[in-house]
Amino acid sequence: MAGLIFPWRASNQFELLIDGPAFFEDWLARIAQAQRQIDIELYLVRSGRSADRVEEALFAAVQRGVRVRCLFDGFGSRQFRHLQRRRWQASGIDLRFYNPMRWVHGIQNFYRDHRKLLIVDQSIAYVGGAGLTDDFWQPGVATSRWHEVMVRVEGPVVNDWQSLFDKQWDSCIERFFWKKNNAPKGAKNHSSPPLPLANTGKGRVAYAASTQHRNIQKSLLRAIAGAHQTIWLATPYFLPTWSVRRALRKAAARGVDVRLLLTGRHTDLPPVRWAGQRYYPALLRKGVRIFEYQPRFLHLKMVMVDDWVTVGSCNFDHWNLRFNLENNLEVRDTHFLQQVCQSFQHDFTQSLEITEDVWRQRPLLQRFRQRLWGWMDRLTINFLDKRK
Repeated sequence: MAGLIFPWRASNQFELLIDGPAFFEDWLARIAQAQRQIDIELYLVRSGRSADRVEEALFAAVQRGVRVRCLFDGFGSRQFRHLQRRRWQASGIDLRFYNPMRWVHGIQNFYRDHRKLLIVDQSIAYVGGAGLTDDFWQPGVATSRWHEVMVRVEGPVVNDWQSLFDKQWDSCIERFFWKKNNAPKGAKNHSSPPLPLANTGKGRVAYAASTQHRNIQKSLLRAIAGAHQTIWLATPYFLPTWSVRRALRKAAARGVDVRLLLTGRHTDLPPVRWAGQRYYPALLRKGVRIFEYQPRFLHLKMVMVDDWVTVGSCNFDHWNLRFNLENNLEVRDTHFLQQVCQSFQHDFTQSLEITEDVWRQRPLLQRFRQRLWGWMDRLTINFLDKRK
C-alpha cells in the first residue's frame, strides 16, 4: 500500500475559494446544475443553518434524478442529528458513516476519515479543509467564524478524486477497513513522481491512509528538501513530526524564507496549541518565522514551497498521519500560485509574529500550559509507539 500513488495530470483549472461564504455559494450553484451524481466526503458535519441549506439543495437534486452519496465520519458527525439523518435517507440520499464509535472497539475508535472532498457530475471537485457546520458558513452571513480555504478543481485530475472517493465508499462498510489494501483505481505502484517541468495546469492527488500510506508527508518532505526560496506553511494544529521539524530547520539554516502561519488565541483545541508551542524555540533559533493569526480561528491547511502548492485536509501532525484518512491536492500552476501567495500575504498582515524576544516575555501561565500539554503529548505518542 505504501507505494501506491497518483501521477501528475495536465490541463486542469484551479480556483482558490477563501472562507465558507465563497465556497458554499460556489458549490451550491454547481449542485443546482448537477445532472447525474453528487459525492460528498466530510469529517465535521453538524446540524444547523448550513446543514439545512445544503439539505434543501440536495433534496432538490434527488428529485431531479441525481444520485447523491454522502460519506461522513462517525465521530466528526456525532452532532448531525438522528432526525436529520433519517430525513436524508428517506429522501433518497445514500448515507454512510466511517467507523461509527463503539466503546468495545477501544483504540480502533481513533481511526477517522478526516478528508474533505465534494464532487459534482464527476467533472468538478472541491478539496480543502471545510466541514458542514455553522462555524464555516451561515446562510446570509458575509463572514465566517473559522478561516478556511477550498479549491475548485476542473480537468483530468477530477477522475482521480472520483476514484479515491469510490474506493473509500465501497470499502468503509467492511470490517477493519483501515487495515486493508484500499488503493484506488488509477494509483500506480512506484515512488513519488518527479515535479513536472511545466508550471501550468498540473495537479495531483495525494492521500493518506493512516500508517499504511503517507504519500502526503513524503511529498512535503521532498518539496522542503528541494526548496530554494520560500516555504510558507499554514496549519491550525502544529504538532509536526520530527522529520518535518528537522526539514524546516535545515531549510531556514540554508537561507530559505520559512514561515509558519498558525492559529492564535482563537482555537477549538487550546491544549493542542499549547503543546505545539514547545517547538517554537528550536525553530526560531534556526531562523524560522512564526505568525499566529489573530482575527479568527485559522483552520486552513496549505503549504507553498517555491512554485509547488499543496492544499487539503492534512495538518501534517503525528496524530493525523498515524490514524486518519487525509486528502491533499498538489498543484503547479502560475495563476493558482499567485492566489495562494496573496492569501498568505494577507494573513501574515493580520497575525502576530512570535519572535525570540516575544517568546521570552510570555507570561508564567503560558509557560506552565506549554510545558504541561507538551509533556502530555509526548506521553501519548510514546504510548502509541509502544503499541505498534
